[in-house]
Amino acid sequence: MKITANTLKRDIPASIVVFLVALPLCLGVALASGAPLLSGVISGIIGGIVVGFFSGSQTSVSGPAAGLAAVVLSSITQLGSFDLFLVAVLIAGFMQLAMGILKFGIIANYVPNNVIKGLLAAIGIILILKQIPHALGFDRDAFEDYSFNQQDGKNTFTEIFEAINYFIPGAVVISIISLIILFVWPKTSLKNLKFLPASLFVVVLGVLLNILFTHFIPFLAIPNGHMVNIPAIDFNNLGTFLNIPKQYELLNPTVWIVAFTVAIIASLETLLNLEAVDKLDTHKRESPPNRELMAQGVGNVFAGLLGGIPVTSVIVRSSVNIQSNNASKLSTILHGIFMLISVLAISQVLNLIPLASLAAILLITGYKLAQISLFKDMYKRGWAQFLP
Repeated sequence: MKITANTLKRDIPASIVVFLVALPLCLGVALASGAPLLSGVISGIIGGIVVGFFSGSQTSVSGPAAGLAAVVLSSITQLGSFDLFLVAVLIAGFMQLAMGILKFGIIANYVPNNVIKGLLAAIGIILILKQIPHALGFDRDAFEDYSFNQQDGKNTFTEIFEAINYFIPGAVVISIISLIILFVWPKTSLKNLKFLPASLFVVVLGVLLNILFTHFIPFLAIPNGHMVNIPAIDFNNLGTFLNIPKQYELLNPTVWIVAFTVAIIASLETLLNLEAVDKLDTHKRESPPNRELMAQGVGNVFAGLLGGIPVTSVIVRSSVNIQSNNASKLSTILHGIFMLISVLAISQVLNLIPLASLAAILLITGYKLAQISLFKDMYKRGWAQFLP
């Protein structure tokens, strides 16, 4: 990885935007997984710094994935404790390392192109549907899971209808302004401001607007429950983060079954996402799948040892990385470093960010992944391409 002034000019702003998008997603996936909130942030840090360092991909960003939330939740329930689940994550990491060494990454070559496009479009649609309540300021369960039937008894559509009835005016104002800026920005000369991508601008603007509302237009002020919320770290007990499995835990057959399940699903999700991300990359760079499996394996070994949930390559953060015009995998590593700094030093500042600002970024990301033109193009190619 060669670092130059030109790569820094593109990677630093991109990493900041990815970090701002990744942070609430890490918290959300942890909550949906039935795991401690901080475990999601730990995995986000590991996915950025550790996996980013070992990965051969210039665009892929790793971290806790919504697609694994149901697996993690059921595994923790099956094993009876989060600590025992961490042992399974550790073993799964070593399994992924072995899969990479044995060159199992070749599986990705057999996934049809139309399936990859369908995967991207589906994620785009899910993003749009799931972010509408946040854009309206309805965050009763601020980080609901990404399945259709939610843990609070509602589903994706009833959540949207309820959000319309209980919206927060200030959140709607910020969302609309942010969406207009994000939509217009690429069509103007503002797109040439490499150090100030549109996504970063709307996040800063959202903070400033809410401060303005709080002091001068109180009825538009957004309550704390609709803001980013970083949990505080107890610096007096940092040693508790290290999870060294006991011998009898390693002999538990149920732990090995869970480990195998996590390793297989995480690896398949990573390979599919890697293939999809490479197709999004305007520079058409190819990522080595076997090296990626090994990088993910190392990441999950660290996650198991340090109290994190499983990591995979993730589409949302990777697509935001690409759309922010990153130059190299340095943006991935830096986003992990920023996440580490944020939980250690500036959590109070980050807690000023309205979830509505982040929702606007993700709505535009979802729109770009699931544009109508994609469906028209696949339909013109015939039912054999369109249906899968």
